[in-house]
Amino acid sequence: MLTCLMLAFFALAGAACSDQQQASADGNILVIETKHGKVLVKLRPDLAPKHVERVKTLAKEGFYDGLKFHRVIDGFMAQTGDPLGSGAGGSNYPDLPAEFSSEPYRRGTVGAARTADPNSANSQFFICFNDTGCSSLTGQYTVWGQVIDGMDAVDKIAKGEPPAVPDIMEKVYLQPDAKK
Repeated sequence: MLTCLMLAFFALAGAACSDQQQASADGNILVIETKHGKVLVKLRPDLAPKHVERVKTLAKEGFYDGLKFHRVIDGFMAQTGDPLGSGAGGSNYPDLPAEFSSEPYRRGTVGAARTADPNSANSQFFICFNDTGCSSLTGQYTVWGQVIDGMDAVDKIAKGEPPAVPDIMEKVYLQPDAKK
């Protein structure tokens, strides 16, 4: 019985590793470097292809490098992606149409920030701190990623609206684009 359980565990672990390796090979792992460590986000083009394409474009352009976490609410989420650092800015690209899904918001879910207009997402995004804080956003905000490593770094981001001394995304890139 123990041997069967061990084999099942290793099979599941291997599947998880191969999913991450496949996502990386497809360019679907976003790396966010912070002073607290690296955050790896598995992008979800199956849920939000337009949002994922926008994030990839902006990351490749270096748009996110140096941007502040301008709105960080303990027990809820950390928001970033605004070049103005106020929550009112975006990229020079047009806003995106909503790509809502039934994918539940939980710890590490990455969603597109927007105004009251569902079709106003642009460059800003947020990372959920826990399973309950963002749960009411399911079906209301576009899910485009899931943190697969580095939530300990996300947990350490300075809190506040805005934080007194905001943390920044030092560098943001797609995993295959990392300099070796």
